Amino acid sequence: MKKIGFLSFGHWRDATGSQTRSGADALLQTIELAEAAEELGVDGAFVRVHHFERQLASPFPLLSAIGARTSRIEIGTGVIDMRYENPLYMAEEAAAADLISGGRLQLGVSRGSPETVLRGAEVFGYRPAEGQNAADAARQKTEIFLTAIDGAKVARTDPARTGFSGGLAVQPQSPGLRRRIWWGSGTRATAQWAARAGMNLQSSTLLSEDTGVPFDQLQAEQIELYRQAWREQGHDWEPRVSVSRSVLPITEEIDRIYFGEQAHDDQVGLLEGVRSRFGRTYAGEPDRIAEELAADAAVQTADTVLFTVPNQLGVAYNARILETITRHIAPAIGWSAAQPVAPGKP
Repeated sequence: MKKIGFLSFGHWRDATGSQTRSGADALLQTIELAEAAEELGVDGAFVRVHHFERQLASPFPLLSAIGARTSRIEIGTGVIDMRYENPLYMAEEAAAADLISGGRLQLGVSRGSPETVLRGAEVFGYRPAEGQNAADAARQKTEIFLTAIDGAKVARTDPARTGFSGGLAVQPQSPGLRRRIWWGSGTRATAQWAARAGMNLQSSTLLSEDTGVPFDQLQAEQIELYRQAWREQGHDWEPRVSVSRSVLPITEEIDRIYFGEQAHDDQVGLLEGVRSRFGRTYAGEPDRIAEELAADAAVQTADTVLFTVPNQLGVAYNARILETITRHIAPAIGWSAAQPVAPGKP
């Protein structure tokens, strides 16, 4: 059974046409959209995390607020850039958000995407070790984070205060959280690493490799390699796999004005010197989008599909997009609605 969710970048800008003009708008509207999505039966509310940008950047207060205002919808990230994180403090924050939401946190982490800031993680105080690149640093911090949320003893008591020497885990702990961590992967190799590390997979909408095949086929190959590595590792539970799609259904004239000229093909280009392939935008009549997504190889094989939303157009507009997706598009890929939550009844 497929799950669907929305993925918000949380942009804000004080500009003509923007309904999201400040950081406060971006945060509060994300909470409101999560509530609306839950009422529609959508399964997940996910946010991107970007530093030094007019976008959402500090996910845990936001996810905790969504968790407190909703009762069923999953809450998550896609993704947290681990280069910027203290993994033990993050373990405390993640457990707190998960407990507040009643175990609904689905946390995506990774190396992060290209940035406009120069050495941003170093500005935060985190410098890679000698001989370590940014990707290595992110993976090392992720391994520490996973160990911490798994309850490992990461510190020692002070015998002068306690009278004994023993190990201490970070607190609080949230049972089950370890199996709800996802790795955002932009290559086949990092997907295999995620499988060996025992994380769910968030396949990126930007793959930093290109073999000449369409994006959905390349992504489906990545997913198959991930699942093969998972089986070989011998984990005793089944992982989840998500893909993201930019879907802009056109049902009113205002939609055509906004999205009628959107590109319909994959994009290929150089990113940080690497030939990369970007997923296409699906814009058009809902029935046509449904047919195209039903034929999308990666959408077929993933169990979770996240739909990006143009958040600066406001809550009401994006809720209408989600309603169109739930009624006319998502059923074509094997999704059926969760039991809707009545408005005002968390």
